[in-house]
Amino acid sequence: MQLARFLVEAVVLGKQSPNQLVREHPISRSWFYELLARYRRDGPAALEPKSHRPRAFPHQVDQSVVDTILELRAELAAAGLDAGPQTILHHLAGRFDKTPSRVTIWRILKRQGLITPEPHKRPKASFVRFEADLPNEMWQADSTHWLLADGTDVEILNVIDDHSRLCLASVAVPTLKAADAVQTFYSAVEEFGPPARFLSDNAAVFSGKSRGGRVALESELDRLGIDCVHSTPYHPQTCGKVERFHWTLKKFLAKQAPALSIAHLQLQLDAFRTIYNQQRPHRALANRTPRQAFNARLKASPSPAQPQVDYRIRRDRLDADGRVTLRYLSRLRHFHVSYKAARAASHAPGRRRPRPRACRRRRTASRTNPGSQPRLPALSRAYTGPASGETAVR
Repeated sequence: MQLARFLVEAVVLGKQSPNQLVREHPISRSWFYELLARYRRDGPAALEPKSHRPRAFPHQVDQSVVDTILELRAELAAAGLDAGPQTILHHLAGRFDKTPSRVTIWRILKRQGLITPEPHKRPKASFVRFEADLPNEMWQADSTHWLLADGTDVEILNVIDDHSRLCLASVAVPTLKAADAVQTFYSAVEEFGPPARFLSDNAAVFSGKSRGGRVALESELDRLGIDCVHSTPYHPQTCGKVERFHWTLKKFLAKQAPALSIAHLQLQLDAFRTIYNQQRPHRALANRTPRQAFNARLKASPSPAQPQVDYRIRRDRLDADGRVTLRYLSRLRHFHVSYKAARAASHAPGRRRPRPRACRRRRTASRTNPGSQPRLPALSRAYTGPASGETAVR
């Protein structure tokens, strides 16, 4: 515009020829005469740059819709729930005759400074994703930590369905133990049926591989014919669905009143399960709720074939009082072994495989010196699968 102002003033004030100026400078004849007409009509202000904004916006979203979008965003964020454009679009359905698209809602939130664009995210095509074809085909389980109002650290065990993302269980305990994992698993089985596979990380309550044996939950899965799978160590992406569920759950808990006790925290977990399973639309499920996706298909079931599992055998020694210590249901138990029963077991023909709570022992004592202390023999203990109605030894 500086060149245009210079040329117009040269004609109006300097009385120069417009045709000569057009030939000597890079400006079109029609545009130059348009600027001259504006200058003579409105004065120097007519040469200032004007907005290119259109005079009418026939496709602009009504202000009432924009206000509703911002209110929903604030309400969902205050409740600790997902407040993205897809969720807002779900809640807008039926409120207006013409509902804006998801992209339009995203632009409105961006214009208000409520969304920060992240154009450098890793593309979705680079991820290797897997998803079970049927409900109950695979369950994912993992635990996470949370703080009560007094700063006490507790653990939350979450179990979700891989296909439908349904939250099967969310239980708060002071410290997660083997008995808690088994009890939570059977509670979920009673409500939703048994899974075909069970996926978890390598925590001590889920896997006994690092100790060369089987934990209580693994023994129960073996007995039911459920395939037990563990993720690669230091690779949480394998259990990515339940890991992402932790983040969603903690976002909700952070907006609630701090839990005063485990019972109070459990009430908050139960409320979140209802919202997550039955009310909140899931983007990975085509905006269906997890409960709708879980009920939409037939359920998978465990294989009737019992997997072959190798159990370990440990050899312990009786103490001076003829007792042995055994960990059962996450508690140390001290069993007194009768020397008479030990002698009978040592003379039994053949080698029999013991039950989880049974033990075999052998004692040799000096017959020549009755007052001498007997030598403490080795005790064999096998970690086996439980019989019907029993719980495996950890």
